[in-house]
Amino acid sequence: MDSNQGIQFGLVMFILSVSSHWLTAATMAGVVNKFFITSLIMWAAPIAILYAFNHNLIPGVTDMSPHSMTLVSGFVAVISVNVVIAFYICLAMREPSDKHEPDPKFLAEAKASVKQLGQNQDGDSSDSRTKQE
Repeated sequence: MDSNQGIQFGLVMFILSVSSHWLTAATMAGVVNKFFITSLIMWAAPIAILYAFNHNLIPGVTDMSPHSMTLVSGFVAVISVNVVIAFYICLAMREPSDKHEPDPKFLAEAKASVKQLGQNQDGDSSDSRTKQE
């Protein structure tokens, strides 16, 4: 196994270990970890792809013209970001929605605020309708 295959295998193992950790964590800290790691991968993947293309680490790249290599590396980098975003969306969709309960204190304050806003609008509706010049 050459160094490129070793790097690819290590990257795949890292992604699998991170994704298995993500699937088990459903707390707020887990959500923050998912976001942080996904953001890190979203930043690192395109840079690694561009580096690999520019330093001829990918087989067959040496046969391409510089113009073609720039276009292909850019497209692959953009696709990698989209794959990471899709992966993050899939992880978010798999999270159980029943575990995320709103804070009762916040909920009570929000209901009181909406109720107060409704009462203020009923009393001030005639004042707000008059034209002010």
